[in-house]
Order: sequence, then structure tokens, then C-alpha cells
Amino acid sequence: MPIFHKISLRPEVENYLKQSFMNEEVVSASSKQEAERRFEALLIHLAHPPSFTTVRVNTHLASVEHVRGLLLNELEKFSGSSVPVLQHPALPDVLLIPVTGPRRNIEKQQCEVIVGAQCGNAVLRGAHVYVPGIVSASKFMKAGDVISVYSDIKGKCKKGAKEFDGTKVFLGNGVSELSRKDIFNGIPDLKGIGIRMTEPIYLSPSFDNVLPSYLFLQNLPSAVVAHVLNPQPGEKILDLCAAPGGKTTHIAALMQDQGEVIALDKILNKVEKLKQNASLLGLHSIRAFCFDATKAVKLDMIDGTEGTPPFLPESFDRILLDAPCSGMGQRPNMACTWTLKEVTSYQPLQRKLLNVAVQLLKPGGVLVYSTCTVTLAENEEQVAWALKTFPCLQLQPQEPQIGGEGMVGAGLSPEQLKQLQRFDPSVVPLQDMDTDCLGDAKREDMIWLANKDCIGFFIAKFLKCKSTEEKVSRK
Repeated sequence: MPIFHKISLRPEVENYLKQSFMNEEVVSASSKQEAERRFEALLIHLAHPPSFTTVRVNTHLASVEHVRGLLLNELEKFSGSSVPVLQHPALPDVLLIPVTGPRRNIEKQQCEVIVGAQCGNAVLRGAHVYVPGIVSASKFMKAGDVISVYSDIKGKCKKGAKEFDGTKVFLGNGVSELSRKDIFNGIPDLKGIGIRMTEPIYLSPSFDNVLPSYLFLQNLPSAVVAHVLNPQPGEKILDLCAAPGGKTTHIAALMQDQGEVIALDKILNKVEKLKQNASLLGLHSIRAFCFDATKAVKLDMIDGTEGTPPFLPESFDRILLDAPCSGMGQRPNMACTWTLKEVTSYQPLQRKLLNVAVQLLKPGGVLVYSTCTVTLAENEEQVAWALKTFPCLQLQPQEPQIGGEGMVGAGLSPEQLKQLQRFDPSVVPLQDMDTDCLGDAKREDMIWLANKDCIGFFIAKFLKCKSTEEKVSRK
């Protein structure tokens, strides 16, 4: 039984999503009642965290077995008992840790802290509460007090308030590291832990500073993407929208750090973070640039700086376009305040970026397109548009195939839909997980659940069959 309500959306956004998930083809393939049930289940799943925490091992520096042993030791310190760590059979560099919860019998405290929605989402996935995320604290809160933590899911609480009676969702209890006065004394760079979570509703290990050179916290479908791209040592790879670098560093590790991985992002501090991640993971094949990917094609042959953006057409062996998107597959997310205009604003940008990717890809090269959203317009409709706009592209089967097939309604054939991967958490009921059921669970059942109960995500893989020079629009 769900512990939270379904994700809170503006009515026009919910109706927009409902139209996609209950389009004529979906309804005729099942029934109106079944389509509606699945859509409501999706909205509930989006408000809850996935059943597993997924970490990717940096195989460039250590073996999976070695890191798994180190991780088991760290988790025993965290929980005081043995926690299963499963190696994924189809993703050998991925480890899965089950999330325990929801725990329904936690006693609420008189002293309260209200955190912002983004901070609240992080707490549900194992994070402690950092000072910048704290919006409000009870009047007499002192360091060392046991505190109940709530998420202000609709963003209505005023910074520094002493109490809040608006919509708030209980996340669990913790111990305050600081007093109210310390938190709201106007020091702008106070950034450490404000509340150390001791009784979270969902018990998931905090990976703050845990084996930072060996592990990268990553959602399961995100870890599938680089395997689908299948980069080879010595190749020249482009990650068009790369920050924060999870997929970029994964690509470099799969290439054994041999070759060249060019990473672009237009936000400078994200590029700096990506460089830090690459350095921490010991990867030297990555070159990151602060650059607008929509302008990444060099439009003339005048000599410029070799090896920096923009690039000459058809100069990359493989390209990943993990496109900016509405993010409507992210979990947990209890409330999204976006307008319909904001949710639907990404399709034109994604098409610009696809145009750039096709131009920069060598004939015979591979393009992987992915998003962390569930909308038809940003996923299957973009695939249909790309196949129509660029006759040089062919859809390819994916390996590994862990997600379900694509959703009907965008005009793609059944064969084409089978070549896509759509991760839709509504295909399984929400799970209550406790230590007893973990002890009884079969390994294969847990892997199956991890594959299904993850974030909403989409992957398409294309092969460029022939050159597009002089034929692709360069608008």
C-alpha cells in the first residue's frame, strides 16, 4: 500500500500526460480501464523511491568483486547488520542494494524541520539533510535534539519560519547537528549536514564520501545507456549533454580509458564538476568543454583550434545524446509545479540536438538517444521524427535489453517498438521491503524487481548508414 499520495501535478499537465498514456492505440491494445489503472499507478510510483539503490563500479581502478567486498564492509558499519549487495547479471559493473521501507511505525517528534522538495527527495534516497535544504525549524531547536523532518512539497514554506501548517510530508526522524540559530544566522556558506537522519521512512545507505574513487551513484537505466552505446577502445566518442558526468565516465571506463571522450555542457560549474569526477575516478581520456551543443557543428573549413568545439561534420565514431528533458520519470518526486508550457518546451531543443548529432556522426557510427522522462512527445515521437527526417538513420536492437518495449501512439511499427527500451515503473506493484522479506527473497526475483521498479527512462539506438554531408539541414 502506498505511503504517499500520487505525484501532485498541475491539472493541465496531468491531463496532457493522461492523453498520451490513454491514446487510442494504448486503449485498443488493452482497455480504457486498464490504461487508466496503469496511468494512476505510474503517478503513485513517481512519488515513491525505487526499490533499489544502484551504484556503478569504476572498473578502470578496481574489480567489481574487490569493490563489492569493500562496500559490504561499509554497509555493515552503516546498518549494523548484513545487507545484500547483488551484482547485476546483464550489467556486470553495476551493484544493487535493496531499500528497506516504508517504515510506518516511526514516532513523530514535537520538534520539526521543514526541508525543500528537492532535499526531501534526496532524503528518501538515503541522504542526510544538508543546511542549504532546510527551510524552517522549530523555535527552540538545539544541536542534539531529535527532530521530525518534513518535505514542503509545494514550496509554500517561508525561509526561516518557526512553524508551518501547509502541505508537508513526513520523511522520518534525525538528530540536529546545529541549533536553529546556527542555521538561520545569515552565514551564506554554511553547507554541512544540518540533520543526520537516524530513522528515515526509507532506509537506504548514504553514499556521501563512500569509496568515492570506486563508486558512482547512478540510476539503473542510466547505467544501461553506456552499455547500449558499446564504446570501443581507441574510438572518438561525443557526449553532447554530459553533466554531471555519470554516463561520460562510464563510457571512458568501458573503453578502458583508451581513445577520446569529448563531453559538452553549457553550464560552467557543471563542466568543472564533471572534470572533478573524471579526475577522482582516474580517467584521462575525457576532455570536457563548456559549450552550447546546439552549435557544435563547424560550419566552415577555416582552420580553428584543433580538437575543441565546434567540430567538423562526421568526426565521431559514436555519439550519446542524453537529452535535456522534462524529467517526468525521476523518482521520488511528490510534486511538480511546472506549467504545461514548461513540460512541453523540450521537444524543439531535442530535435536541434538530434540534427547536430546526425551531422557529427561518421557513416557507420552509432547514436544513442536517451531521456529520463515518460512523455510520448520526448521519446517515441522523437524517434519517429528522426527516422522520417534523417533517412540515413536505422533503428538498432539494444544490448542489454532490460526495459520494456516502446509505447504505441507515435506511428512506429511493432518491430520498431521492440528495438526501443522504455522503463515504466508502473508495470509492478509498489513493494514494502523489510529485513525478513529480504532474507527470504530469491536473487533472481530481486534482480527482476530492480529492473522494473526504477526511474522512468527511455533509450533508442540508431545506426547511421550513409554520409549526410550536404544533405542535412544546418539550421
